[in-house]
Amino acid sequence: MPHDTLINAPLRKLPIGIQSFEKLRSENFLYVDKTALIYRLAQAGNPCFLNRPRRFGKSLLLSSFEAYFQGKKELFRGLAIEKLEKEWLQYPVLHLDLNAEKYDSRERLVDILERQLRQWEELYRTGGEGITHSGRFMTVIRRACEQTGRRVVVLIDEYDKPLLRSFDNQELQHDFRETLTAFYTVLKSADPWLQFVFITGVTKFAQMGIFSNLNQLQDISLHPAYTTLCGMTRAEIEAVFAPELQSLARGNGLTYEEAMDKLGRQYDGYHFNYRNWEGMFNPFSVLNTFSTGLFENAWFASDTPTFLAEMLRKTDFDLRDLDGIEVSSASLSDDRADIHNPVPMIYQSGYLTIKKYDPQFGLYTLGFPNEEVKYGFLNFVAPFYTPVASTDTAFYIGKFVRELTSGDVEAFLERLRCFFADFPYELNTKTERHYQVVFYLVFKLMGQFTEAEVRSARGRADAVVKTADYTYVFEFKLDGSAEAALQQIEEKGYSFPYGADGRKLVKVGVSFDAEQRNLGEWLIVE
Repeated sequence: MPHDTLINAPLRKLPIGIQSFEKLRSENFLYVDKTALIYRLAQAGNPCFLNRPRRFGKSLLLSSFEAYFQGKKELFRGLAIEKLEKEWLQYPVLHLDLNAEKYDSRERLVDILERQLRQWEELYRTGGEGITHSGRFMTVIRRACEQTGRRVVVLIDEYDKPLLRSFDNQELQHDFRETLTAFYTVLKSADPWLQFVFITGVTKFAQMGIFSNLNQLQDISLHPAYTTLCGMTRAEIEAVFAPELQSLARGNGLTYEEAMDKLGRQYDGYHFNYRNWEGMFNPFSVLNTFSTGLFENAWFASDTPTFLAEMLRKTDFDLRDLDGIEVSSASLSDDRADIHNPVPMIYQSGYLTIKKYDPQFGLYTLGFPNEEVKYGFLNFVAPFYTPVASTDTAFYIGKFVRELTSGDVEAFLERLRCFFADFPYELNTKTERHYQVVFYLVFKLMGQFTEAEVRSARGRADAVVKTADYTYVFEFKLDGSAEAALQQIEEKGYSFPYGADGRKLVKVGVSFDAEQRNLGEWLIVE
C-alpha cells in the first residue's frame, strides 16, 4: 500500500476504555458485534448473572442492554439485532454502576447508593418514600412500572466491587455485605414489576447471601451458549481489525500470521466452559496493542490483584501447584468463598482458566490463560515471597538471563546467593517449601526472555534453561551435597534429552544449606 494512501486513510477509532454503547456507536468507534447474543438473552427474560475478569467488556455489555431496552433503534443500525428485533419497545431502565469508588469507608457505599436513588426518585417522582435504601429501591421499581406501563429493567455493574476493595478489612466488609445483601434482595420481592435483570461482577464470591436469596438468578458464566458474550474470538479480531493487524505485523517485522500467533500467546486462552474450546482474547489488551503497536501487558498494569496475593500469603499456598491444578466443577460456580482455598477466586478473577475437563469425575484442570497473565501474576506475587521489590523483579530476572546467555553460570549462582542473602528476617523463618517456591519463581520468570522450565514431574531435573548457545541442567539438593546433585543428574539421565541440538550442555549441581537458608557449594560440569 503506498505511503500517501495510508496517510489519507480514514482514522479508525479503537474503543479503548469506552463503556458507553451510545458513545461508541454515535462517534463511530469500531465494534465487535455481540447483539445477537444480547437479543437472545433479552428474549429469554431470565434474571442473569455473569462473572468475567475485569476489563473484559462487562460495562459495555450492560450499556448495550440499556440502549436496547430504551428502544434506541438507530444505535443498532447495521448490527445483527437489527434483523431480529421488530418492535423496539421502551422500558424503564435502572442502571447501577458500582465501579467508580474506592470503597475505603462505609460512607463511600452509602453515598453512591444515595446519589443513584435520588436520581431515580426525581425521575419517577417517588418523593423518597421509605427509610432504608432497599425500601426506596423497591418503591422506585414499583412506581417506574406503574408510571410507564412497562416492567422495569435492572442492570447492576460490578456488584462485588465494594467487597473486593474491602477484602482485608473484615469489619468494613461485614458492613458492605449487610447493606448490599438487603439492597440486592429487593430484586426477588420486586419480581412482578421486573422485565429483565442482569448483574455482572468479577467473582461470584461475595461471601454473602445474594445468590441464595436470589435463587431465581441464572448464572450464565459457564454457559456454553454465552462463552463469547464478552471478549473477542480470533475470528472476530480478524474480521473487525484486519488493517490494525497488518499494521501491527509491519511495525514488529512479523508476517500477518506471526503477529496473530503472538497476539494469541499474549492475550488469548480464556475458556469459560469445557464444551466450547474456542479461546477468548482479553479485549483491553488487544486494543491497547493495536493502539501502541507494542505487545505490552496493559491488562495487568491497569490494576493489581492485591487481595489475591494476600489470600495466597495467608493460606501459605504452594505457588508451584497453581498452573495445572485440579478442582471440582462445583467449586468454580459455588458462591461461598473459602478463605483456605484461594484457587476458585483466582480462577474467577481471570488469572487462571479451564485447560481440561474430566467428565467422569467432574474435575477441571486450571492453568494460566496466556503469557500476559502468567508473567504479570508471577511478577506481582514475587515480592510476597522474595526480598525483591516489585519494581526490581524485572531487573533481577534480566541480569540472571544475561549471565546464563553469556555462559557465566558462576555469576548467575553468586547473584542467586545474594538474592537469598537479602531475605528479611520475617521471610527467613519460612519453610523449606518456601525456598522451593522461590526457585520456581526465578526460573519461571526467566521464561519471559529465554526457554526455561521448572520441574513439574518426577524424572525431571529441578530446572532447565536454554539460551542460544547453552543448555543448563540444574539440580538443587536441599539436604545433600553438590556432588550428590550432579550424580542425580547423571544417574537419572536428566540431561539426556538435551544433548543433540548443538548447544553446549552445562550440568550444575547445587547444595542448599538449611542452616544458612542459602545456596551452599556448587559444581559445574561442561
